[in-house]
Amino acid sequence: MRNFKMILGYDGAAYCGWQRQLNGISIQQILEEAVAQITGEQVSIIASGRTDAGVHAIHQVASFKCRSLLPVNKIFMGINSVLPEDIVIQDLQEVPPDFNALKDAKGKVYLYRIRNQRVRPVLGRQYSWFVRFPLDLARMQEAAHHLTGEHDFSCFCSTGCDIKNRIRTLNHITIHQGEQGLLEITVESSGFLRHMVRNIIGTLVDVGRGKLQPEDIPEIIAGGDRKKAGVAAPAHGLFLKEVKY
Repeated sequence: MRNFKMILGYDGAAYCGWQRQLNGISIQQILEEAVAQITGEQVSIIASGRTDAGVHAIHQVASFKCRSLLPVNKIFMGINSVLPEDIVIQDLQEVPPDFNALKDAKGKVYLYRIRNQRVRPVLGRQYSWFVRFPLDLARMQEAAHHLTGEHDFSCFCSTGCDIKNRIRTLNHITIHQGEQGLLEITVESSGFLRHMVRNIIGTLVDVGRGKLQPEDIPEIIAGGDRKKAGVAAPAHGLFLKEVKY
């Protein structure tokens, strides 16, 4: 049995997320069908993490095992030849049999894009959150400082989350201002709760527009109440940027 590691990117707009589901088309389903078409085998592809519906990936990592004797490059080129245009394998390598894309991942980096301008953008609108209200970057950066480090992030976990241990460590949050009102927020952690990044982004935007104060953040974290934090930012502005091993 051979073990393969793939690096891939995808536009998540048309999919119900990474994981196979009964009522939607997933990234996992499309990839597994593509691999089966090339190798003749049904495989189970494991990702470093499950992105939600509408979330994109610049650099997702996945692994799968199969018995195919085809050369790696032929499998690589073959899979890409049958994938839709919104999913692409960037690299495929044969790796040791014990490599597991999920279990071996040490951390992830997410990127969130915001268009902060008075008039909604025409181009690129499907890859950023349009926020018309002026945002105060200094206030957002101060709030981000309170979020870094080890905390119980229950207040940023989606309603109905069944994970008991919600203590996570945020290594850093950076906010970069680009041209034409583009804000890029990068969040890195060894592990995230469901919707945690989007809930953090929504809270930072509330701070930036004055609905919350930077000094409110420690109290919100300590209280653990999801309703006290900001609303979840839309999925279409979120990208899985990097997986660390």
